[in-house]
Amino acid sequence: MEERPPTDDELGATAPARWLEDAERVDLALYAAIARTPTPALDRAMSRLSRAADYSRISIVSAGLLAAAGGRSGRRAAGMGLASVGVAAAFFNLVVKPLSNRSRPDRIAEKVPIARHVRMPSSTSFPSGHSATAFAFATGVGRVMPPAAVPLHAVAALIAYSRVHTGVHYPGDVVAGAVSGTVVAQLTTHALDRRTRRRD
Repeated sequence: MEERPPTDDELGATAPARWLEDAERVDLALYAAIARTPTPALDRAMSRLSRAADYSRISIVSAGLLAAAGGRSGRRAAGMGLASVGVAAAFFNLVVKPLSNRSRPDRIAEKVPIARHVRMPSSTSFPSGHSATAFAFATGVGRVMPPAAVPLHAVAALIAYSRVHTGVHYPGDVVAGAVSGTVVAQLTTHALDRRTRRRD
């Protein structure tokens, strides 16, 4: 019996699935390429940066410096940044990650050099919390102090890359974390701005 060609509805239904499969293949290929590219000069720096970013320590220290040296606007920027981090961390760790079923990468199978290794978190891989909170902080601060946004986003990008370099995340995890962390920060700062204007 001759098979009938798929209908337009069937093609439309499978298109998103095919797109996700293609994106997954690219994601895995990028991870493998990064894992197997020798970069001894970067390995120690990236592992140290990744560990330093645990529990948003880099954002907290940066907020302290802004508050101490930036005057009133610095204190407000620090507050916006930390509020954005808090909302992003709560949202992703308590809501998004428990719903995600993406397993962490297998560093041994992918031959990630031991020199790069940091502690492998027990949580699911998608999205990257480090990436989300780093970009949330940069976005929150940038809302008040735009000149600070460029260096802070550069630091956030390095933190995001360090999570792939050390083998604990796929590239797609950190991209999703960066985008969603930015969106959460924009919503958070917008809500705080509206609340402040109402008080004034």
